[in-house]
Amino acid sequence: MAMDIQNLNTLPAFVTKDGSEIREILAYRNSAIRNQSLAEARLPSGSSTQEHYHAKTEEIYFITSGHGRIRVESELSEVKAGDAIAIPPGKKHKLWNTGSEILTLLCCCSPCYEHSDTFITES
Repeated sequence: MAMDIQNLNTLPAFVTKDGSEIREILAYRNSAIRNQSLAEARLPSGSSTQEHYHAKTEEIYFITSGHGRIRVESELSEVKAGDAIAIPPGKKHKLWNTGSEILTLLCCCSPCYEHSDTFITES
C-alpha cells in the first residue's frame, strides 16, 4: 500500500450540516484511515455555526488562526489560535467568529464526521 498524503490546498470544500465550510483532509472517504477524520474548517468574520451535537462522534477543535467564542452546553469561552477544545459526544456546541479575519480550525472527529450524526438544536 502506498503512503496516504493529502494536501489541503487541493481538496474540495463542502458545507457541513451546521453551516461550516470544511475541507476533509483525511478520512475513510479519501485514505486508509477508518476510525477518525481530520478536516479544516473556516468561519468568515461575523458568522457562526448552528448549535448542534453529535450522538456518536467526539471532536477536537484546534484553532489555527483568528479568534472567536465557543459554547459547549452552557459553558461559554473565548478562543484563539493555539487553543484546543474537547467536545464529547452528545454535547451541544456552537462556534462564533468574533474577529475581523477568517477563523480557521482543525476538526478531528472519532468516529469520522458524518452528516447523519449531526443534530441541529436551533432553528
